[in-house]
Amino acid sequence: MTDRRLPIGPFVTQEAYSQEELATFIRIIETAPSAFRLLVENLSEEELAKTYRDDSWNVRQLVHHVADIQFIHYFRMKKAITEPDYKEVTLIDMNVWTLLPDSLLSPIADSLIAFEGITRRYTFFAKTLTEKQLAISYFHPVRKLWFNQKQAIAMSAWHVENHLGHIRWALEG
Repeated sequence: MTDRRLPIGPFVTQEAYSQEELATFIRIIETAPSAFRLLVENLSEEELAKTYRDDSWNVRQLVHHVADIQFIHYFRMKKAITEPDYKEVTLIDMNVWTLLPDSLLSPIADSLIAFEGITRRYTFFAKTLTEKQLAISYFHPVRKLWFNQKQAIAMSAWHVENHLGHIRWALEG
């Protein structure tokens, strides 16, 4: 039986990533907003309410979540690069965020616009990082791991692809 939580499998970090791998991750992140838009922009209210498994977020919540988390990833990166004492990532309670009115009721068009805009800023910034900046790391207390910026970019790419998979599953079901 397929694990319905992880359509692309669990995120597994590597110690090091090549420049080519990093460029691939950034391209995945960069193209994610258009992939999401193509998949969801013309969905009905009934389709937006579909879930990919029992007790999961619905398509609307997933779209809002991805926009929120893209901002968080960008925020963490900028803090890590600009604040030498930023050693533990800023966390949010994702489950609670998806239960707030903006995640349950607001139009997905708003999050698609936000997702597109923040992704342009995030990927532009990521492409400018030096090797020294890419090596800056912070601790993720939930995952119990230290991440450098290359690893954080890899996780961000995994995140958008995983949730694209969730939406595809929800719409197939």
